[in-house]
Amino acid sequence: MDFIHLNEMQFYGYHGALAEEAVLGQRFTVSVSMAVDLAGAGKDDDLSKTVNYAEAYSIVQSIVEGEPVKLIETVAERIAGKLLSDYKTQVSGVRVLVVKPDPPIRGHYTSVAVEIERGKLS
Repeated sequence: MDFIHLNEMQFYGYHGALAEEAVLGQRFTVSVSMAVDLAGAGKDDDLSKTVNYAEAYSIVQSIVEGEPVKLIETVAERIAGKLLSDYKTQVSGVRVLVVKPDPPIRGHYTSVAVEIERGKLS
C-alpha cells in the first residue's frame, strides 16, 4: 500500500476540557497519513487518481479551526471520519496524530497528543 502524508500542519483552535482553553485557544499540530493506491496517479500523472493535498489540508483546517470540542480525541475522530468519507474511493485507511504543544498542565513535557487509526492501513 502507498501513503500520502500531511506532516505537522499548524492551526489555532479552541478545543479543551478546561474553561480557559475555550476562551484563549491554543496551537495544534496535526499529521495525517492516508493509505492510497498511488500507482494510477503516478503512471498517468492524473490528480483525479489520488488525493488533492490542498483539499485534504482544508478539511483538517476546517475541523481544527472550527467548532470547539472538549477532547482532542474528538478532533482526531472528526478528521479521520471526514477524510474517509470524502475520499472513500481513494483512501482505505487513515492515521491521525493531534498534538497540543502547550496545554495548560503544570509540569515539564514537550507536548500531549493522541493518535488514532481508522480503516485499513496495510
